[in-house]
Amino acid sequence: MLIDHDLGGGVKDCWASDNPAQIRSLSLQATRQWGLDLYDYEPAEARAILERALAQRPCPATPDQVEDIRDYLGLLLQRVALLPPSGTAGTAGGGEATGTAPAKRRAAGTGRARATTGRTVHRVKITLRGSKPPIWRRLEVPSGTSLARLHEVIQEAFGWYGHHLWVFETPAGDYGITDPELGHRSAATKRLEGVAPQAGDRIRYTYDFGDDWEHDIAVEDVLDAEPGVAYPKCITGRRAGPPEDCGGIWGYTELLEVLADPDHEEHEHKLEWLSLESADEFDPAEFNLDQVNDALSGLAKVIVRR
Repeated sequence: MLIDHDLGGGVKDCWASDNPAQIRSLSLQATRQWGLDLYDYEPAEARAILERALAQRPCPATPDQVEDIRDYLGLLLQRVALLPPSGTAGTAGGGEATGTAPAKRRAAGTGRARATTGRTVHRVKITLRGSKPPIWRRLEVPSGTSLARLHEVIQEAFGWYGHHLWVFETPAGDYGITDPELGHRSAATKRLEGVAPQAGDRIRYTYDFGDDWEHDIAVEDVLDAEPGVAYPKCITGRRAGPPEDCGGIWGYTELLEVLADPDHEEHEHKLEWLSLESADEFDPAEFNLDQVNDALSGLAKVIVRR
């Protein structure tokens, strides 16, 4: 089955084969030629992906694809119904795949390629763009984390509430909530290691298209996961995250100036808006590592057992 996210995320083509191993081998050759990643999904996650696509309008683009949709769509629906539903055993982390990671990946900091088994973690530094002094978090997240899950990780790490739209800008395209008009593909279909595979790679995450909180994400290293350690986890960071809906980085700067001046005409109003008794209750320089990791704990899992 071929899903085209540029045409709305529906079924573009589907067909049956009595030699799936050959189809997979040819697909692997093609994806390697173009520098793309091929994943083997657990059956439950495959079903979830297929059902999302089948819920959209089919989007065949050529006459042979129109014929394939006509001849095989019914069979596809029957086959999908035989797969275990999402959330059953074999599916990790509420939809995170536990299948095969890309066959080869350049080792961080070296010129050698090394095999990966889905047991590596990306160490990333995420900095709120334009913040002075800088507001940042250093995290370790599984390399196979989907961008949809990475969105959740960033929300927890910075204390955002998730009330607004968001998007990742990557060399492979823009990923967020699927929106053909904006050119945003589904963030659930792309993994961190697929858009930023090695140390030195950078992508950007923007949250709230009104306030435009831009986060620069820099891959510092790719490491073997430690036995018994749950990921994602925060290693360190600096300064408190800004309050939601305060007007972006410039609005936050103005907010801090108002809070620091008891005589400012907006001082009492801002205290009330933040539900504070006094400005001393909000310290922009504070960073609480334990608090951040506690927020991340609901997303964390051990990927290498002792």
